[in-house]
Amino acid sequence: MRPSAVSHSAMPSGKAYIGWWGNMGGPAQKGIYTYMQSSYQQRAFAGALHGYLFWGYKRLAAQAPYFAIPFAVGYGTYVWAKNKAEFLASKAGHHHGDHH
Repeated sequence: MRPSAVSHSAMPSGKAYIGWWGNMGGPAQKGIYTYMQSSYQQRAFAGALHGYLFWGYKRLAAQAPYFAIPFAVGYGTYVWAKNKAEFLASKAGHHHGDHH
């Protein structure tokens, strides 16, 4: 009868070719070249504000009919309903007899 195998966790132990998270432990890699640019030279948002000021208005104006008109209709309906409800809840609304 054989004893059961040792329960292994995800962390390697002993002599392993690939170590644990940043501690590789293997031979040094050769022939791999990495090129990068300094973070001071990257300029991630270069021209972002300039592009928004000149092209953002054009894009916004092109999309305005798709959101401005429904927003105006919805807001107008909200204001009308709010005023109507306030009138019906007032003394003048009760005297007017306009019941829901």
